[in-house]
Amino acid sequence: MSDTIDTTLVHEEKVVDNGKPKKDFIPKGFVVYSEYFGDLNKDGIDDCVLIIKDTKPENIVTNRFESEVDRNRRGIVVLFKKGNGYELAVKNYDCFSSENEDGGVYFAPDLDIRLEKGNLILHYAHGRYGYWAYTFRHQNHDFELIGYDASDNFGPITERLISINFLTNRKLIKTNLNPQEGVDEEVFESKWSKIEADKLIKLSEIEDFDELNISE
Repeated sequence: MSDTIDTTLVHEEKVVDNGKPKKDFIPKGFVVYSEYFGDLNKDGIDDCVLIIKDTKPENIVTNRFESEVDRNRRGIVVLFKKGNGYELAVKNYDCFSSENEDGGVYFAPDLDIRLEKGNLILHYAHGRYGYWAYTFRHQNHDFELIGYDASDNFGPITERLISINFLTNRKLIKTNLNPQEGVDEEVFESKWSKIEADKLIKLSEIEDFDELNISE
């Protein structure tokens, strides 16, 4: 028998938090309506944005065309990539109306999500009437509204362009001086102004984007 004692050095295992799967961030009674990927926290890794939708049966209604439509509201969950999973960045479960709202004489605005240059852009397209878009950036433990852009159109004609920078509190309005159809070249007059904004709007605190008051 050997007098040498074989000792095994036991190293403390480092616990690595690999995040959670996406499904863990979907609240009960909701489904994933759409998902998008892109880097939102400047770490070079794609993060995830989930648009979720409630499934309450009482919000399945008959519209004025006698068609059954789902009027359940939608929300947003932003997840940062962490290891093999994700961690929550921000959530707002019911800030968007349904995709089946009554658009009156025209269809309802179409919501699209864009992840560009580290920013989260919520873009509403409204066909011949133009578009409007909200630009959010991750800061102060939330996503804060730093920009707003809109185009007021009449068919193929752009009548007015609006751009607001909430970091500098400056607004630019460009008005088309030749709004007649058939004009070869659109000529815009630019006007800058200051806006009053006490603090930046946080994505987590917006109750309803349809009621969001953006100064124009």
